Amino acid sequence: MSAFATQLINGCLPSDIEQEDQNSFQKLQHIGAIEKVNGLWKLNSLYRAGRLYIGKDGRGYVEAEFKEQKDLLVEPDHLGEAKHGDTVVAKRIIARRGRASGKIIAVITKAHLFTIAYTHRDEQGNFSILNLRTGEPTHAVMEGMDLKAFKLGTVLKVNVDDDKVLGVFGHLGDPKVDEKISLALFDRKDEFPPECVGEALHIESEVVKEEHPDRIDLTQLDFCTIDPVTAKDFDDAIYFDLKTYTLYVAIADVSHYVPYFTNIDKEAKKRGFTTYLPHKSFPMLPRELSENICSLKPKVDRLAFVAKIELDRNTLKPLKEEFFEAIIHSKHRFNYEAVDGILKKSYTGDNATIQRILHWLLPLQKITQRLRHERLKHGFDFRSEEIKLTINEEHLLVSTQIETGTPSHSLIEECMLLANQAAAKRFKGDGDSIFRIHEPPQLAKIETLLTELAAIGLYVKEYEDSPSLIRAIQKEAEKMGLASEVDAMIIKSLRQATYSAYNVGHFGLGFSHYSHFTSPIRRYADLILHRLIKTQLHSDEEEASYLLRNIDPLCVRVSELEREATKAEWDFRDRKFARWAEKEIGSFFEAEVIEAGESAKAVLKGDIQGVTVHLKGDNLLLFDKIRVMITEVNIAQAIIMAELVTKLSKEEMGL
Repeated sequence: MSAFATQLINGCLPSDIEQEDQNSFQKLQHIGAIEKVNGLWKLNSLYRAGRLYIGKDGRGYVEAEFKEQKDLLVEPDHLGEAKHGDTVVAKRIIARRGRASGKIIAVITKAHLFTIAYTHRDEQGNFSILNLRTGEPTHAVMEGMDLKAFKLGTVLKVNVDDDKVLGVFGHLGDPKVDEKISLALFDRKDEFPPECVGEALHIESEVVKEEHPDRIDLTQLDFCTIDPVTAKDFDDAIYFDLKTYTLYVAIADVSHYVPYFTNIDKEAKKRGFTTYLPHKSFPMLPRELSENICSLKPKVDRLAFVAKIELDRNTLKPLKEEFFEAIIHSKHRFNYEAVDGILKKSYTGDNATIQRILHWLLPLQKITQRLRHERLKHGFDFRSEEIKLTINEEHLLVSTQIETGTPSHSLIEECMLLANQAAAKRFKGDGDSIFRIHEPPQLAKIETLLTELAAIGLYVKEYEDSPSLIRAIQKEAEKMGLASEVDAMIIKSLRQATYSAYNVGHFGLGFSHYSHFTSPIRRYADLILHRLIKTQLHSDEEEASYLLRNIDPLCVRVSELEREATKAEWDFRDRKFARWAEKEIGSFFEAEVIEAGESAKAVLKGDIQGVTVHLKGDNLLLFDKIRVMITEVNIAQAIIMAELVTKLSKEEMGL
């Protein structure tokens, strides 16, 4: 469901509609598909808005928004110009057999505005343009240019409506084209519009304390930041008062610098998230903000939005939680490795500032260990492995490493979790904020998981509910030496975490209230939450009313944008794996089966980690240890094919 469709269902004002949706809104007004109810424009009861799915038989279905509705059937001759995945408005009609069906009257959000394609010639010498996503033939035209003149493998951006070439990305043989492909496939952007950069350049480059007399001055406190070595933007800084057991989580005050309706805000809402590729980030905010005035750099004054949380010394439960606008002066920038080193071997240097910070940081680390222990009584610790890629100047993969959580990561994580919970608890959860929710698993998915686990000899007999079942599965998997593999299966069986205006809690974390407050530089949801909390602090009912009138479509928007950003990151990773594998065709690798059946897959074991191959071979079982040979690589679709050579015993895998 698109954000615009949500607005039409819930009701909205014309001024709430995004610029790109204004034409569709006016068209729906003109044909009478929307009507004014209690001052808001919303869909007439004869009409349905939703995402269109088209089956192999050519018939379409407009998804039901409410449980009491059925998906609306759309016969092929009533689809009009709508395509699979588009968000549409359909008028309900009664079919001869009495089933309610519909006719598409408007496409309000297209699934894809353009296609990424490439020039190709098959083994018989026939020239074609292939869709890069599907590998199927498509069409493209370029004024004054015969596309056959391009080098085979030239990557094109093609308009879906008129097949005109909108741009030439480069050639599949050039690894540097991968970045353009991954960004374009999932509508991620690099450069900012000039008007955004212009606005950013006009924002102050330093904080003058005297210009902010209403803010609480915390510059005397020894705040510090702990981030990756490569970090350029610092969202959060922490300080802990040992005497009062009070944690201060200071977050970059982006909302001060990015008001509503500015060009920067409009662009941030379109991007939703910063996208991270191994060699470069593609930020939500212009770098002039994200890496400068909004970044909590050391040894300079910065505006911050602070969560102040007083903890009970015995239970570590929050006694008092408050939020306020402040000025801080971070005294030191740590990286994770440095803090881990100090925790392991202690600090032997003579830097007085570091010594003062460690006076509270080391006890805080012990406290966060306790917090984590308590949290995992209700939430889960899934041992899924993240693979970090390193690419060279030619954009080729040179190495991978498994990212594991360390004590310094856990220290920061527990502090951020406290702040995120405190922010969520300020709201009722009935449509009055933006929550990060994770719904409990569906029964059908759990039953499928148990069937798959039974196939590898993992059985669970006694459990009371979903949480106890998952813990029992993890316990058995640990005994079998399959902890991380089974955790990956569990994660696949769970629902995705998402954003919602209605709080249902967070199943994975085991929290009753949770939101995202701590990263407004890189997540638009956090920026909205900051604005909502400030409406409480300033008793600004008008601003709160505007935000909440549009909170449902906004949650839809940021949830979708989060998925797109993640898909872009995964797509780029797979393209780098494919280029590496192309040079390994004919090579043999040990592997472990991660999907059995007709579409079997295995993950390779070796120096380059995380590479998944599609398998040719019969009688494969989940987690079989095998030897495979890489046989074929499709660079365009980033698919690696391998052939089963032999099954291995556990002893052979260790050799």
